[in-house]
Amino acid sequence: MSGTWLNTRELAAWRNFVSALGPLMDSLETDLAPHGLTLGDYEVLVHLSEAPERRMRMCDLAQALRLSPSGLTRRLDGLVRHGLVERRASPTDRRVMHAHLTEPGFDLMMRAAPDHVDSVRRHLLDPLDTTQVDQLANIFAAVRQRCSELAAV
Repeated sequence: MSGTWLNTRELAAWRNFVSALGPLMDSLETDLAPHGLTLGDYEVLVHLSEAPERRMRMCDLAQALRLSPSGLTRRLDGLVRHGLVERRASPTDRRVMHAHLTEPGFDLMMRAAPDHVDSVRRHLLDPLDTTQVDQLANIFAAVRQRCSELAAV
C-alpha cells in the first residue's frame, strides 16, 4: 500500500468515477423505462438471449449477474409474472433449475435494444473521442482483471 490517502490525481479519478456512475446508471435506467424494464431486467434478458437455447442454470445466471440466489429469485419474479422468462427444471437433472427466455421476452429485449444502445452512446460514449473509448475499454478490462485476481485469493 502506497499510503493512507489518495493523492490528488487518484482522488480526482476516484471522485469523477463515483460521481459519474450514479447519474449514468440513472440515465440508462430511465431510457429503458418506456419498455417496462429496469436495467437489471434488461441485463437478465441479454444474458439469457446470448446463452445456448436461451437458457441458463439459475446458479450460473446469479453468478453472471452478481446476485445471490434469493436476489436472482426476486429479480426473476416480475419477469416470470409478465411471461418474459420461465423457470424450468433441467431436462437432465431435476435438482437443477433453468431460467429460460420466452419468445415475448426475446421480442421485448429486441425492441428495447436500439433504445438501450442509443442511451449507452449518448450518455457514455459520445462525450469521448475514439482514443478515449479505447482507453475506457482498456481501463475497465484492467480493473475487471484485478478484481478477478483478488477474488481468487
